Amino acid sequence: MEFRKLGKSGLSVPVLSLGTGTFGGTNEFFKRWGQTDAREATRLIDLCIDNGINFFDTADVYSTGDSEIVLGKALNGKRNQSLISTKATFQMGDQPNDKGSSRYHLINALDASLHRLGTDYIDLYIMHGFDSKTPIEETLTTLDAMVKSGKTRYIGCSNFAAWQLMKSLSVSEKLNLEKYIVYQGYYSLIGRDYEQELMPLMEDQGLGLMVWSPLGWGRLTGKIKRGMELEEGRIKSGGDIGSPPVEEERLYQVIDQLEHISRDTGKSIPQIAINWLLQNKTVSNVVIGARNEKQLLANIEAVGWQLSEEHRLLLDETSAQTPIYPHWVGER
Repeated sequence: MEFRKLGKSGLSVPVLSLGTGTFGGTNEFFKRWGQTDAREATRLIDLCIDNGINFFDTADVYSTGDSEIVLGKALNGKRNQSLISTKATFQMGDQPNDKGSSRYHLINALDASLHRLGTDYIDLYIMHGFDSKTPIEETLTTLDAMVKSGKTRYIGCSNFAAWQLMKSLSVSEKLNLEKYIVYQGYYSLIGRDYEQELMPLMEDQGLGLMVWSPLGWGRLTGKIKRGMELEEGRIKSGGDIGSPPVEEERLYQVIDQLEHISRDTGKSIPQIAINWLLQNKTVSNVVIGARNEKQLLANIEAVGWQLSEEHRLLLDETSAQTPIYPHWVGER
C-alpha cells in the first residue's frame, strides 16, 4: 500500500481509507448505504489492516452516532495501529446548540465522539461543513485548544467553499492557531468542480485532499451502462438522494471510455476511476466504501499500478467540465 503525507503535515496515511457510512444503517438515509453491524465491520477492518489500510473515516452524523459505535467496537484491540478521522457540524439533536461549529457544540460533539468510539483521542477531527453563524475565530480557537489538550492530533474541514477555507487559514495564521491540514471533498470523473477553485488553493497553501464519493455517488461502479436496465442496489433504492445532478449523456460518455480502458487493462471500472484520482498530485487519500468483502478487496486493487498517459488523457478529455467564470477568461 502506498502512503502519502496528509498535506504539509508529518502524518503519513495510506492512499486509501475506509469510509464507514455503511456502518450502522440505523436511520432511513444511511440504511440505503448499508447496514454493516459490528461483526461484519470487524471483518472489513481486519481485511483493511491486512492490506495496509489503517485509516478509517466516520462522522457523528452517520446513522446519528451508530457508525462511530460500530467502528469503535470493530477497532477493539487494534486502536494503536489505526488512524481515525471523524467529523462534526451537522444536526445531532433537537436543541438549538446541537449543530454548528460553536465552542459549545464542538466540545460536546468531540467528547461524544470519543465516548462512542471508545478512544481517548481522534487522529483527524474535521469540520463537516462551514458554519456561517459562528465566528471563524471561535471555531478555530476551540480546535486549537483541542489539539493542545491531546484530544485530537490534526484538524481538517469538508464541504467549505474556497473563500471559506482561505479565510479560515488566514485567521489561523494571524492568531497563530493550528491550521487545517486537509480538505475532505467530493471529486470524481463525473464531478470535477473541485479543480476550478479549490485545487489551485490547495496547491498554493499545501493542503491535502481526502476524496469522498470517488465513484460519483455509485454511478461509476460498473452497474450503470448505456442501454442497460439499472440493477438492484444503492442507486435504485434511492442512495443517491442529495447527490449533484449529472447530465445523462455526459455520464454515459465517461462510462463508455471507462469500459474501453477496462478492456485494454483488465481493470474494473471502479478501479480505473479511483486510480485516475490518485494521479492528481493534491490527493492525499481516497475514501472508499464497501458493503461487503468482495467490494472492499476489489477497491483495494485500484492501487499498485498506474493508468498509462494515453488512458489518463482520454479520461481527462472525456470528463472535462466547462470552466466557470472567471476561469474561462484565462490568465494574462
